[in-house]
Amino acid sequence: MSSDELEEPSAKRRRVSPKLSTDSSSDSEVPAVKSLPSRIKRNKPVASSTKPTARASSQATLKAIGDSGDDNEQDDSTFGALGVKPGLVRALGNLAIKVPTPIQRGCIPAIMEGKDCIGRSRTGSGKTVAFAVPILQELSRDPSVIFGLVLTATRELALQIYEQFKAIASRQSLRISLVTGGFDMMRQAIELSHKPHIVIATPGRLADHIRSSGEDTVGALKRIKFLVMDEADRLLAEGPGSMLEDLGECLEALPPPDQRQTLLFTATMTSEVMSIRKKPTRPGKLPVHVCEIDDKTAIAVPPTLHQTYLLAPDTHKEHYLHEFLKTKRNEDQSTIVFVNRKKTADTLTRTLRMLGHRVTALHSAIPQRERVDNLGRFRASAARVLVATDVASRGLDIPEVKMIVNYDVPLDPDDYIHRVGRTARAGKSGESVTFFGRKADEEKIEAIEARVGCKMEPWEEEGVNIETRIKRDSLQLVSAKKREALLDAEEGRDVKGNKKRGKRKLNATP
Repeated sequence: MSSDELEEPSAKRRRVSPKLSTDSSSDSEVPAVKSLPSRIKRNKPVASSTKPTARASSQATLKAIGDSGDDNEQDDSTFGALGVKPGLVRALGNLAIKVPTPIQRGCIPAIMEGKDCIGRSRTGSGKTVAFAVPILQELSRDPSVIFGLVLTATRELALQIYEQFKAIASRQSLRISLVTGGFDMMRQAIELSHKPHIVIATPGRLADHIRSSGEDTVGALKRIKFLVMDEADRLLAEGPGSMLEDLGECLEALPPPDQRQTLLFTATMTSEVMSIRKKPTRPGKLPVHVCEIDDKTAIAVPPTLHQTYLLAPDTHKEHYLHEFLKTKRNEDQSTIVFVNRKKTADTLTRTLRMLGHRVTALHSAIPQRERVDNLGRFRASAARVLVATDVASRGLDIPEVKMIVNYDVPLDPDDYIHRVGRTARAGKSGESVTFFGRKADEEKIEAIEARVGCKMEPWEEEGVNIETRIKRDSLQLVSAKKREALLDAEEGRDVKGNKKRGKRKLNATP
């Protein structure tokens, strides 16, 4: 990656409810909404004037980073004023990223000064650009092997970061490797042995390579200059599903903290992240730079998000969702439906498909290549509805998502923040609706409202009564399709209803 390569010009581009049985004998009744917990008197959401700017698109082509071009602009609202090279400033401009967001203004100069950094801001605020820009700029000066390692919590987010780095460096001879589960380990080991400049990984798969792939494969990790932990709150979380053991093994394979820069980015400042923030500065290291864009009393979700709730009994939530997705306002909207369990996601996907919805799914029980394909179908609008667990709630940037449905109330208020953060990104408008019908759900919603700093409003659409529509059109239909979906799953059929092929047994006789 020589300076000559970085100077090459590029072409301009344009840019608690009564339970009902779903058996046919009881399909004539729908529980009245009045029997559910009452949430009629609500306050309006708190407005905010802060608007995040656009985030990098992995589909765009960027010009190379270089020192040639116009002098840096003096306006402190430009990337040039932050010390970013003119070539990269122009490249960001080709992506319509002309004004740095607060998290980018707060972190990029400090990272380029050589400081460790902890950055916190809401989802959709441009955190990926905040660490990618300084890493790529420094890499152009010192193209060392395995210059940077980015660790993140999910395969989907790792893939997205990988695509963004590739786009930003599309005119450079940058070698970048994606190391996550679901892909061939041997191929990944070969890529690592070729000493890529940037490695994007999940802790589990990288720890597998450290344990089994040998020094030739992972030895270069000892020379990295940058370690990034994106979604650091999840990476450092304790309890069920903790990644700490694998993360610790990854860190042991890296240079000591005083020989690298460590960058942590998160949307929520948890106690685990705070504990790192409070550690004393190591000898010979600059003080850790901490950039928190929103104070703890500020709204933790985008101000352009309209948050609502819908009373729906647990026994008939599929009916409510089916009719909700069919309303005039919602019938064409790109929608993510979040659930808490993989089994719920599978059953709901099958049921909605049988009801004629263009639907796909994303959860950890789906093979990785199919997960990538499903996410691609949703991004390309081949599927209008994505049914997902919280594996899709962190970091994924899908600009056209207009509606988030919390089919299951999230167990933690921070999970709610990450879920609804998939819409209303980059200053665009969006809507979320949370289904609930039990007393326990109401308590969770109150905790969410306290966390985000505003109240949810009742969901309304002019001329629409979901309960009436269910009684009139879909009570028996949805119940029948759900039974059919459960039967298909029991018989081992895929979501399209096709019998899954098993391995054929070899006959003993010719």
